[in-house]
Amino acid sequence: QVQLVESGGGVVQAGGSLRLSCAASGRNFRNGYMGWFRQAPGKEREFVATTSRNGGSTYYSDSVRGRFTISRDNAKNTVTLQMNSLQPEDTAVYYCAVGMGVITSTLRNADAYGYWGQGTQVTVSS
Repeated sequence: QVQLVESGGGVVQAGGSLRLSCAASGRNFRNGYMGWFRQAPGKEREFVATTSRNGGSTYYSDSVRGRFTISRDNAKNTVTLQMNSLQPEDTAVYYCAVGMGVITSTLRNADAYGYWGQGTQVTVSS
């Protein structure tokens, strides 16, 4: 059974940092893109960041570039998201996702990811 389990969410003041982790089990995702999406109340799920199969390429949304860093460890089947300089607008449920058929043109599209975690809440207070 494939599972993606996120951890590391919580409440932080503006300007603070959090580190999200996602542990995958049930299969090896070495050949998939591993990424993060988020969904704020009343809004659609949006792309945050993703990393290519070997971790050599990383992609970010404009709103988090320069503040967030994504990384993966294929040996451990994990992906992490280091979030710095957090702002109230970063408040959302953050989801880990893995896509086995992701290509460059689809990597920001949630529909390209077939495996999802249950989500972890991040709340940034002003």
